[in-house]
Amino acid sequence: MRPPETRLSLLSHSHYLSLKASKMSQAQAVVPGNNSPYSDLPPIISELLAAKARKGLTFSDIGEHINKDEVWVASAFYGQDELKSVAELLEVSPITALAALGNHWWPSRGLGPIPPHDPVIYRLFEGVLVYGQPIKAIIHEKFGDGIMSMIDCKINIDRKPDPKGDRVVLTFDGKFLPYAKW
Repeated sequence: MRPPETRLSLLSHSHYLSLKASKMSQAQAVVPGNNSPYSDLPPIISELLAAKARKGLTFSDIGEHINKDEVWVASAFYGQDELKSVAELLEVSPITALAALGNHWWPSRGLGPIPPHDPVIYRLFEGVLVYGQPIKAIIHEKFGDGIMSMIDCKINIDRKPDPKGDRVVLTFDGKFLPYAKW
């Protein structure tokens, strides 16, 4: 993300991010990293979360800087994607981060118990329980027999103003994969 073409354009990029971060409360920046299921993650993950909070950056801010989506960035913080570019931006040595993880480390996907205990994650789980079969039926009607890839998938989270209370717009943009016939 580049500074706007104003007097701020005379500032270094890191100083611009610092100014932007000072406008955001620390409460917005802090993301728990030591609660279950996250307690099983390597300690370097907590260090990265602390650096993010210190800098007052959002996942979106980091994503803009490293040209990645905010959901991709958030997944990196929970050990679900590679960390090198995130570590560099947060001024945590990528060599230290990678050494802390070890050569044997691979991203961990699918964290936590089933059913989930976290209220937000539980509501997503509940949504699939309630609407999973109808969603599956509509996918089959529109595409045929197959699945939506979560490997080749983009996820977007938006906020939509509504007079009755703001709405969360969650979009899964996954590639359709037909089942092979043999």
